[in-house]
Amino acid sequence: MARRTGMMQSDECSLLTENGFELRNPLAYLDESWTGPEIQTMYSIPFPVSSIRTRMRQEFERHRYVNKLGVVDVLLVQNNAEYQEMMNFWKQTTHVMSYFESENFRGSDRLPRNFMQGFLEGRN
Repeated sequence: MARRTGMMQSDECSLLTENGFELRNPLAYLDESWTGPEIQTMYSIPFPVSSIRTRMRQEFERHRYVNKLGVVDVLLVQNNAEYQEMMNFWKQTTHVMSYFESENFRGSDRLPRNFMQGFLEGRN
């Protein structure tokens, strides 16, 4: 392995990945996708396991075209940390639910914009 000094050169090897294959490796995604039922029961998520796995896949595919090995290293470390936090039950249910757009209660639909809208929606 090459030693890092400052900026990473294109011919240098990464600290975690040899050729960047690990990011595109389907096994990296499959390890987490099989924990969908466990995540559903741990956090009492009101969605089917299929939608949890779909959301995991979307997060994985978001970085599909990353080519720089230094960035791949950071993504792998962040992914591993996120996975460990979730499986060790260090996250709260609201943190897990923020991954799902329809149930995101941090969004703009959290409170009505004015009194009349809240009244018509039946909020007190």
